[in-house]
Amino acid sequence: MRWCVSIGAVLVAGAITAGDVAGIAAPHSRSQLTDAKDNLSSVDIELVIAVDVSYSMDLDELAVQREGYAQAIVSKDFLQAIRTGPHSKVAVTYFEWSSSSDQKIIIPWRVIDGPESADGVASEILKTPVRRGSRTSISGAINFAMPLFEENPYHGLRRVIDISGDGPNNNGAPVTDARDAALQKGITINGLPIMVKEPSYSTMDIDNLDLYYEDCVIGGPGSFVVTIKNRDKFKEAIRSKLILEVADRTPEPGIRSLGCEVDDLSRSLQSPAEHEEG
Repeated sequence: MRWCVSIGAVLVAGAITAGDVAGIAAPHSRSQLTDAKDNLSSVDIELVIAVDVSYSMDLDELAVQREGYAQAIVSKDFLQAIRTGPHSKVAVTYFEWSSSSDQKIIIPWRVIDGPESADGVASEILKTPVRRGSRTSISGAINFAMPLFEENPYHGLRRVIDISGDGPNNNGAPVTDARDAALQKGITINGLPIMVKEPSYSTMDIDNLDLYYEDCVIGGPGSFVVTIKNRDKFKEAIRSKLILEVADRTPEPGIRSLGCEVDDLSRSLQSPAEHEEG
């Protein structure tokens, strides 16, 4: 089931809530080593962050977008969300896209399991020069993202593509074909439509981009859309969406705006003991 919600709805996302040596190894040691190795490579989610850098995004928006993801990844709320999972770690890769033939990986697969690894990923995002490209191929981004899961050395309980953009698919294959192919592979797609400017028909923008994302882009179990309509809420929306994805939660259906703060969401991630301390 899909829901299309504003940033306010996202912020009330509900309760987040040495082996065979010289041939004399002990019995089952080989299987134990295999299990240990599998456990080391297990994560709660494999998350592909696919970020629009088409020319319809101005340089200020691109910079804020980059900063938003970097700040979200090191935020205490995001790190708290990671700790709610059975493995308490996630695998993330981050790439930028525009046309059907223009995708660039900024962060190869990395495991985030605490402040140190989060800082490393955030620093890599920020140090990469901002760039832009022509056209907007959401289908190209999805098709590029799918094989990344097969190349990932980490195995997650869930596979999610987090795709942002400020316009409809205007280049490459039909977006619904790409979406359906991802869904067949068990991949969930969530959307972050950026609607901070009035639509410009000279750049093939459309009204109600959020509804377009809901109908044509997202899909899979628990998929959802977070809409950015206020430039000042850009970073907050990114942080909230990543928290929901990592904590495996979705916005309440049918709710469009309640004006709650992100602290309500992070508080729901805490254990009862942490509630009492706060």
